[in-house]
Amino acid sequence: MPIRSSSTFLTRLNPVDLVRDLFVRREVLWQFTQRNFHVRHKGSLLGLTWAVLNPLLMLGLYFVVFSTIFGGKFGVLPDETRVDFALALLLGLTVFHFLAEVIAQSPATIIGNSNLVKKVVFPLEVLPLANLGAAFYNFAISLGLVLIGQILFGRGLTASILWLPIIILPLVLLAAGIGWLLASLGVFFRDISQVTQFASMLLMYISAVFYSSDHVRGIPALWAVLRFNPVIYAIELSRNVMLWNHPINFTQLGYLYVAGVAVCLLGYACFASLRSSFSDVL
Repeated sequence: MPIRSSSTFLTRLNPVDLVRDLFVRREVLWQFTQRNFHVRHKGSLLGLTWAVLNPLLMLGLYFVVFSTIFGGKFGVLPDETRVDFALALLLGLTVFHFLAEVIAQSPATIIGNSNLVKKVVFPLEVLPLANLGAAFYNFAISLGLVLIGQILFGRGLTASILWLPIIILPLVLLAAGIGWLLASLGVFFRDISQVTQFASMLLMYISAVFYSSDHVRGIPALWAVLRFNPVIYAIELSRNVMLWNHPINFTQLGYLYVAGVAVCLLGYACFASLRSSFSDVL
């Protein structure tokens, strides 16, 4: 794997440079984000309506399987209802599908835009972020459905909902780092697209989408591994402030920020250090 600048990786671990570069390229990022979002729904009969229908259809499927058939409960609220279970399930699926969409789209991002690689002046780093931006559209719509459901059918919202943007930010940073990492590695290892299918499935089952992390904490050997998964904390914290009205866990929030910032910087540094070699492979 040819890498022309071994020092690029370390120099790109500077968050100030990262923020500055993205700010300068914000208009290009916005244009490509809009393009990616509309391309995904272009030509379909229902168009953007699928952004609402898809999460509801997925909720219906998993609700029937895990609640109706298996009688699942999160067991966090003492008087948990089927509505409580459905909303917590939808919220978990919303967070998971945001990351899963980034994971699925990223490996082919540079390969699918090989015509731009030869253009030295084009900021290739915005392409993985444009995928993330398009995924965030769907994420925001699904999150809105959870909020509406909580207001109309659930227990209502409290002031703790103000923590939600603070919880979402490190999740976006985590997704950005994953996107940059997979986009750069996907140029050199085409099999990554196949591996990410299994990785997404694995992520769904180890991230407390269908259960509360309290169920896993009782299995020390399993929790010793899963406790390092930041997605668990993103889902649990979101449920606490949106649905369960539990106090914010600052330890979990701190770990989520550390993981999000670290993965973001490492992913960007990897992308920047490999970028000069993209044209040699494509």
